[in-house]
Amino acid sequence: MWLNPEEVLLKNALKLWVTERSNDFFLLQRRRGHGEASSGITGLLVGALDSVLDSNARVTPFRILLQFPGSQISWVIASGAAIEEVNKHWDWLVHNLLQSLSVFESKEDVASFVKGKVKGLIAEEVRSRQAAQEDDPEKFREALLKFELHFGLPSSEKLVTYFSCCCWKGRVPRQGFLFLSINHMAFYSFLLGKEVKFVIPWVEVTRLERVSAGLMTEAIRVHTRHRQRDFSMFLNLDEAFRVIGQLADIALRRLLDSEGLELDHVLQQPACITKRILEEQALREFVLALFLLPRSEKLYEVASCSVWTPHARRHTPGFLYTTDSYLCFSSREVESCILLIPLLEVLFIEKAESTSVLPNPVIVSIRTKKAFQLIELQDRDELVENLNTRLRSLQWNSPMPYYTFYYDTGCSDKEELEEELLRPFIIEPVCLCQSLECEKEQLWENHFSEFGRGVHMFRTEKIRRLVAMGIPESLRGELWMNLSAASSVMESHQGYYTTMVQKSMGHSSLATEEIERDLHRSLPDHPAFQNPTGIAALRRVLTAYAHRNPKIGYCQSMNILASVLLLYAKEEEAFWLLVAVCERMLPDYFNRRVIGAQVDQSVFEELIRERLPELAENVHDLSTLSSVSLSWFLTLFLSVLPFDSAVCVVDCFFFHGIKAIFQLGLAVLEANAAQLSASVFFGFCGSCQKFGDLTVRQIERLRCRHRIQVLQSHEDTTKENTLRLIAPDVSISPENLADIYNLFKVTAESAAWHHGDLTRSFVERQYRLDRPQFKSLYGLLVPWPSGSEHHTDTLGNRTFTLLDQDHDNLVSFREFAVWLDTLYCGELNEKIRLLYRLHIPPALTESEEDPSLMKSPLLSTNRPLFLNLPPGWSRDYQEQLKQMLHDLAKEKEKNVEKPLPLMNQVTKRKETDYPSVCALAAEHESAQFI
Repeated sequence: MWLNPEEVLLKNALKLWVTERSNDFFLLQRRRGHGEASSGITGLLVGALDSVLDSNARVTPFRILLQFPGSQISWVIASGAAIEEVNKHWDWLVHNLLQSLSVFESKEDVASFVKGKVKGLIAEEVRSRQAAQEDDPEKFREALLKFELHFGLPSSEKLVTYFSCCCWKGRVPRQGFLFLSINHMAFYSFLLGKEVKFVIPWVEVTRLERVSAGLMTEAIRVHTRHRQRDFSMFLNLDEAFRVIGQLADIALRRLLDSEGLELDHVLQQPACITKRILEEQALREFVLALFLLPRSEKLYEVASCSVWTPHARRHTPGFLYTTDSYLCFSSREVESCILLIPLLEVLFIEKAESTSVLPNPVIVSIRTKKAFQLIELQDRDELVENLNTRLRSLQWNSPMPYYTFYYDTGCSDKEELEEELLRPFIIEPVCLCQSLECEKEQLWENHFSEFGRGVHMFRTEKIRRLVAMGIPESLRGELWMNLSAASSVMESHQGYYTTMVQKSMGHSSLATEEIERDLHRSLPDHPAFQNPTGIAALRRVLTAYAHRNPKIGYCQSMNILASVLLLYAKEEEAFWLLVAVCERMLPDYFNRRVIGAQVDQSVFEELIRERLPELAENVHDLSTLSSVSLSWFLTLFLSVLPFDSAVCVVDCFFFHGIKAIFQLGLAVLEANAAQLSASVFFGFCGSCQKFGDLTVRQIERLRCRHRIQVLQSHEDTTKENTLRLIAPDVSISPENLADIYNLFKVTAESAAWHHGDLTRSFVERQYRLDRPQFKSLYGLLVPWPSGSEHHTDTLGNRTFTLLDQDHDNLVSFREFAVWLDTLYCGELNEKIRLLYRLHIPPALTESEEDPSLMKSPLLSTNRPLFLNLPPGWSRDYQEQLKQMLHDLAKEKEKNVEKPLPLMNQVTKRKETDYPSVCALAAEHESAQFI
């Protein structure tokens, strides 16, 4: 590998390097102790020094120096891990540069010429490699070459990043390098003459955690199904832990999930994944969770700035995040001041005159005749130009009033007035104390006058306190829409709900049947849903959403959420609030596998161990609590708390997101810790103030890590179900069948790494193999030795064609297991029948490239293997087999040489000898027949 020329002091390096080849201008050197049969203590110490102290992966066993006679200063221009690689560079230098250097008169000219040539070679190499995308291309190129040399993975296996670390075996550390690629994590160490290397596919990782034990201050523990590995490092532990979690999460979501956990389009293309992309993706997920934005939003710019906050009468420093449809601001103090501005509300974004007091100001004007001032923006001109471009691309629509009950094509005025009848009927019974409501309304009005009203109001500590007190009944629907940003989404989709209702009503499906079954179970004690008006509104909202999102359709607990939303919001608003909850605020909760809910249950268990250690000690199996806490998360406590308290929880949820449910859940457990330890659970008591330090960033990181465990648990369940269904049909032992399944799965996964076939997840394919994958296993598992590669390849092709009964070019695990069962456990006639079928259609096809490969001199030459049967004529395989055996017997009789008749001789034998002779003859005839 060519290196950017770097000076070295040759005098101090002589003890560490041995010169192998030299000329007037170049030296080829080998690291002492490398490649020697008996390197001695010096070589071992040099190797140990390289492994332990080489944190930048710069020392390789071979190098080429540019040097001048009599000079103690040289320049490293190339290095390599193998002598063959360095010899290629040496030969290039000798053939292309050595003669040209003799014409230069000064050493400086020679050095300048060689350096320029080497830098040109590096530039050409960098253009075609991933290293060009890295912060330090030269170091990354060296790590990439080591990765390719040591592990021999396919060329499509892209290295993402690497770290210097120790891998621990008990209390013994092995210093080396941890390489993280898109499908694997790999470790390499060469210490005191001993080489250690291993590869762990991400799909085998079941759990990640940070531990402290023994001599390790802190380490990353990676669990697989068979063992665990501990990695510690002096630097970058947090970064390594984050990247390992991200890569494992992405690989598992891409390969194992059949519900299509949504990945950003960049992450769906493994060749595009880099360390920088992972950092950007982690930041994007944090921003979407913090501001409760749609998951389709793309993060563009992140800029440091200050925003004028009228309530504080100062500029508040923080960060500006821009997406497709929003301007988002968060103060440097986490979540102390948040501002969300939909671009649909923006009229102008313009630059103001810069002064010493207001450097680089930008004014954002919105439709409510308000303006926001941003200062201290770097790259202001480019930022404003990009924002105005996105602003012009939006479709501007004048605001229209919200209508309700567009539930069929012929809506009458009477039907449109049903909202006027429903809302007072729904809300009035909920109001318990009119004076308290009036007091809260006045507090909110004062807040609006100071902090603004609508989606773009400032969200500070004061509004948190107001939300915790409970939002007034009259403002609850409006604030839910604004806090969740559902109002801006609804405004950008004018008429969408009407279309969904018209398309969905009258259509019958499994979702509509489940909706009809649950309509009367939604808040059965509330009078609003004991009359046709409320039931019809609930039906339309649920049916329209099921039509909008067929992946989710309808799931239990959605009816409870939708019914509460309808109590405080208009019907169209309730629909968009349901969209916000199901698709943004509770991602992946409402589907067949409820993966999102299971991930949060796993996160909740870790938070219990961290925040409530005494409870975790008394309740050894915290997973038993999930039977209770799962309903808290799915229904936002609506199914377990009194209605008045439950709607206050929903208030906090629309402001804080899922963090509010985690905090409340921890508070419930803490308040009832004694009863839980005694296996008795009482109702909700207490508050979540103690757990207010829980942040959105912490939750997102925990979700990323715990999603690995949940997906692997689903994978184990898939395996158990598959084996349980197939076991009765085969004679293979359960242990061997499980091993076959693992081998089958690994082959399918490795094929995706090699060929990049990620269009369908493996669960969707039910672990099916295509032809190349099947043939790779065929040579390993057939019970007879492969005498010829051509014969093995031909038989493998025919076997695949025979097993592919549905002609989808894929072989399922069931078909694969039944085939192996026939080979190893089947009766003799079953094995013969299988072999015979490989020589006739459909296994033998006219498109086979060289069917003559299967011919043998032992077989009849006047009877072809391929049978051209008349159209519509078929014959039973058993009859064909009988005919083939009959023909073979006739041919055998023709070729048998008849023995000469015996001579007439008189031999005296005892009568007692005849039985033994007859027995021998019979035995001989029997042996001949066999």
